[in-house]
Amino acid sequence: MRDSSQFLRFSHGEMANRHAEVCQLLDQNNLHALLVYGAGRFASEIYWLTDWPGGREAYVLFQQEREPVVLVQLYNHVPMARVLSVVRDVRWAGANTGNGVAALLQERGLANRRVGLVGGIPHAQYQKMRERFPQAEFIDLSGKFRMLRTIKSQEEIERIRFASKLTDQSMQALADGIKVGMREDEIPALIEPIYLKAGGYAGIHFMTSMPMRDPHFSVPAQFQSNRRLQRGDCLITEISGAYWGYSGQIHRSYSLGEGPTPEWRKLHDAAVEAFEILAGLIKDGTSTREAEEAAEVIHRRGYSIYDDLIHGANQYPPIIQSRTTARHESGEVIFRENMVIVIQPNVITHDEKMGLQFGETLLVRKNGCESLNSFRREWIVCKG
Repeated sequence: MRDSSQFLRFSHGEMANRHAEVCQLLDQNNLHALLVYGAGRFASEIYWLTDWPGGREAYVLFQQEREPVVLVQLYNHVPMARVLSVVRDVRWAGANTGNGVAALLQERGLANRRVGLVGGIPHAQYQKMRERFPQAEFIDLSGKFRMLRTIKSQEEIERIRFASKLTDQSMQALADGIKVGMREDEIPALIEPIYLKAGGYAGIHFMTSMPMRDPHFSVPAQFQSNRRLQRGDCLITEISGAYWGYSGQIHRSYSLGEGPTPEWRKLHDAAVEAFEILAGLIKDGTSTREAEEAAEVIHRRGYSIYDDLIHGANQYPPIIQSRTTARHESGEVIFRENMVIVIQPNVITHDEKMGLQFGETLLVRKNGCESLNSFRREWIVCKG
């Protein structure tokens, strides 16, 4: 029989605290139940609530004074879910997941109750619930649930700290391994073994290579080409190593055979300046409005940004840009102690031909930020 102790686990106290927070959320919003949806491995909401990393589709149903239930869509994922899930009632959702969810809501007496919904529930499954229970009131609670998760526990922080260490090591492997003649799409093979050997996995590896004297792309790309690296190239990166549901993230620029040209040096200096201003500003009680305003230094230097300026770890809130480039719809958010954030100025030229990203993962403390990365904060020159 598989033993759950052979896997990385959160403590019983940690999981009990999470479930207590869900019960408080139910009380605060006058709800009879909370139905949480997730899809994919390490589906974050499902994993956070159950300590089972999830599968293709799954739901967790929470009610006050009743044991929660996990519904698993793939039949062959049920045995592993029963090993790892701290929620003991684990069931197959059935051949039609929408019918399975509706049957569970009926069984639990929720046909005419207020039910909070979390996650991107597929339209057909939501319609099944609406048609089956026209008197029920379904309330989207995704935003409030995500905000609840922005304050990290000490166990979560330690896991992010380890993921950040793996990310640092992958950046060094990149510095040691990139060579003239290597294809751009070979580079991930330098990075991923670091995670895999430690029991982790790749989060993202966004990268773009180009001649420094003929720039043509302003952001690290989500897909790598078969272009071969050349002397005088730069490589701009956004790299994220992950470990059991939590990831670090770091952004550095590399060049082959020579240091940055004056134009690239100026761009890099602006990104570092913005990062350091923000890292020095943010502490418990700082507002996102203050951070957006501080980022205006980028525009005063004659540049702009493309990517988000700051986001929470694992793409949780707050997600903001500079005041000039703001495109988010959320209101002001206050940074709080034990939030984990990524500060990542993606400084670009206005013609969008030139850009780079500089940043890393930080823990918000009472009086400032603590970096969870230790990789050197500089432009990395490789022999090539």
